[in-house]
Amino acid sequence: MKFLKTAMVAALFAAAPTWAGDLTGPQNNAVRSAKQYLSIQGFSRKGLIQQLSSDAGDGYKVADATAAVDSLNVDWNREAVRSAKQYLSIQGFSCKGLINQLSSSAGDGYTASQATYGAKQAGAC
Repeated sequence: MKFLKTAMVAALFAAAPTWAGDLTGPQNNAVRSAKQYLSIQGFSRKGLIQQLSSDAGDGYKVADATAAVDSLNVDWNREAVRSAKQYLSIQGFSCKGLINQLSSSAGDGYTASQATYGAKQAGAC
């Protein structure tokens, strides 16, 4: 029985980097906002933190937005594929152009490897 309890606790720690109980009120609200954004469209980690902390976005403190995003279990490669497919549904992109759009700091802010993965999986490369 002790082994089962230990395994369950280990699984919980692996699933969520931050316990929901460890988050402050504003951070929990930022989690709710982040989940809503992710349900609508693809976001990079950087882009989601910017959306949550921007004055033109939600206006959370950067630290609260970062804690909220980091508490989520997000597959950023999958998000890059979603973003790439969204771009391709609007207009054509070359492989290089889509990777640049996805990885640009003025664009989506994915890492180069995430952007490349997204562009390839979306069929641009």
